[in-house]
Amino acid sequence: MSHDATATRLDPFPTPVSAFFWDGADNGDLLGQQCGQCASYWHPPRPMCPKCHSLDQRHVKLSGRGTVYSWTMPVHPFPFGFTSPPIVALIDLEEGPRIVSNVVGVNAMEMREGIEVEVAFEPTRGGKSVPVFKPREGAGA
Repeated sequence: MSHDATATRLDPFPTPVSAFFWDGADNGDLLGQQCGQCASYWHPPRPMCPKCHSLDQRHVKLSGRGTVYSWTMPVHPFPFGFTSPPIVALIDLEEGPRIVSNVVGVNAMEMREGIEVEVAFEPTRGGKSVPVFKPREGAGA
């Protein structure tokens, strides 16, 4: 991916445990982890299953669909790396994990819990991608 001069978001800081997630985002995929023992999904990335503590895990492509559980809009101090205050939301993914991300493409006055969303990707200053969520077309709350 090339550098986007209009992007204001900061690049992610991958760790050895989270690198697969950010590589997936760069390829347009929302990836998660699934336990090979109990089949649980989880996010954020970690080295063992939070449910059964197994180290047997696999990286899986997630549907990218979910529902807004809760949200806020930080305005002061102004969030660095954004041209306007972002909508920060907790998204309950269809597979079960809850992810913190931004919701885009919705007016803050119309934002509410229960909105059905799907993943999209936005560029960063250094040419990487980060997952964000947008309202799903034709989906009700």
